[in-house]
Parts: sequence; structure tokens; C-alpha cells
Amino acid sequence: MLPLLLVLALLAMPVLEIYVIIQVGGVIGAWPTIGLLVAESVLGGWIVRREGRRAWRALEETLRRGVMPDRELGDAALVMAGGVLLLTPGFVTDVIGFAFVLPFTRPLVRRAVSRFAARRMRAAEARARERAAAGAVFPPGFGGAPFDPFGRAPERDRVETPPGPVVRGEVIDEDDPSSRS
Repeated sequence: MLPLLLVLALLAMPVLEIYVIIQVGGVIGAWPTIGLLVAESVLGGWIVRREGRRAWRALEETLRRGVMPDRELGDAALVMAGGVLLLTPGFVTDVIGFAFVLPFTRPLVRRAVSRFAARRMRAAEARARERAAAGAVFPPGFGGAPFDPFGRAPERDRVETPPGPVVRGEVIDEDDPSSRS
């Protein structure tokens, strides 16, 4: 459902931007509208540069202290996304971009995005539990098995190698009557 909404939003956004630009141009004129769009881009670029530096310094400081930089990473991502929106010509994207970049609106956007992501994670976990209860087969890393990005076997399936020199080979049990010729 979400990919469909994203595609629809990407298709509708240019149409909405053109409509708003035409409406603003009809009220204040073409040249003032162009000047306003240029001024918003210049102001947005300056704010993104300033807030980007501030977010980078906060991220470095948090990493230096050895703390998980969740808030700082969120701020850096919002500043970056806001910068892209502010450099895109249009009034609607500029309003959203300023909300992402300005220091007094960014915490509100960060909290809203965090809540949205948490809801999506809970829904995905519930779907995974339902599929597991129904007997669905999951690839390694899903459905209770630990995830390993390097493709190693889960801890419970690993065979420990004893310390010291190990000679690989076939083990023949001398006591087994079937192993005798």
C-alpha cells in the first residue's frame, strides 16, 4: 500500500506545485513569483548549510562520547531531506523542506516520523508472527532465527572447533562392525 501512495504522491506533486505557482503568479504577478521562488531557494540553502553543520557537529560529539546517536542521525537525515526539498522549485516542497530544516520544527517532524516508523515496525512484526503461526517458511534471519548479514549459520547450528591443532579428515569408528572389511 505504501509504495502505491509514494508513486501517486510523486505523480501528483509536480501538478500541485504548478497549480500553486500559477495561483501565486495570478495574485502577485509572474516576476514577483519567480523572485519569491529564487529567494526561498537562497534562504533555504543558507539555512540548510547552517543546520547541516550544526547537525554534523552534534553527531560527531555524540559519537565521541560513545552514545548511540539516534536523535542526531534523525536530525541529519531530516536536514538532508529538507535541503533536497528546498532546492526543488515550488512552494509546497519549500514549506515541507523548511519544516524539516528549521530547528524549532524539526523535533516535531522527527517525533512524527519516529511514531510512524514504530507503528510500521509493530505491524510488520505482527504480520511475521501471524505467518510463523500459520507455518510459513522463513529465510534465515526471519521468524525467530537470528539474523547474520554475513550469511553465517545461527549460533545453535554452529559446530565449535576445539582449541589446538586440528587435522581435518574422515573419522572411522573401529568398534563399528560394519566399518571392517
